[in-house]
Amino acid sequence: MSAVARTLLGLALALLVGVGSAGAQQDSAGPSDQTQALPPAGYGTLRQSDATLRIDTETHLIQIVPLDEGVIRLLANDTYASLHRLRESKAQEIAEAASRWGIREPTLFLVTFFGRQAQARFFPEILRVTSQNRLFRPVEIFPLSPLWSGQQLNQRETARAIYLYEDGIRLANEMIVSYDRFSTDAWALIVRVLDAERGAVLARAARNQGMR
Repeated sequence: MSAVARTLLGLALALLVGVGSAGAQQDSAGPSDQTQALPPAGYGTLRQSDATLRIDTETHLIQIVPLDEGVIRLLANDTYASLHRLRESKAQEIAEAASRWGIREPTLFLVTFFGRQAQARFFPEILRVTSQNRLFRPVEIFPLSPLWSGQQLNQRETARAIYLYEDGIRLANEMIVSYDRFSTDAWALIVRVLDAERGAVLARAARNQGMR
């Protein structure tokens, strides 16, 4: 084999090794990037109300809180722990329902109905979410309060449940939540608060690591 041929062969082999190495690095970076995208727990300072959507009707006040880790990790530590435990208490039922419906990444919300007047009826299944120009209806509802089954509240009574929606709701973007003819688009403002706190959480975590 001539010197020129040997040189060309060497370059070709080096190129193949380089491509394979780059591919392996890209594959290994995937899960790491995904993990880094989730803010570390224990550094949030927001109140639960800062991440809560509200819908006022004549008969009820409805509060909706996403139970996504990327959201609740931005809340104060005791609030985060409480919501995390709440979601975990229904983890098996949620997993079974998601599997039954073929949902890989369900979106979960904690929904609370507050009664405003005596014998006020509420209809859990009509709470809908619009995200990315798609309308989402609850796939499963997991009651957390004894009063939920009656679907009726007196003044100052409350009932709450975890709602499961299918994949596709983007909490990083705008969304609209509606109940009957009432709706709220306040999530667009909440996202700004969450984004600012996410940056602050990462900075606090970095400072803490630097002190070790």
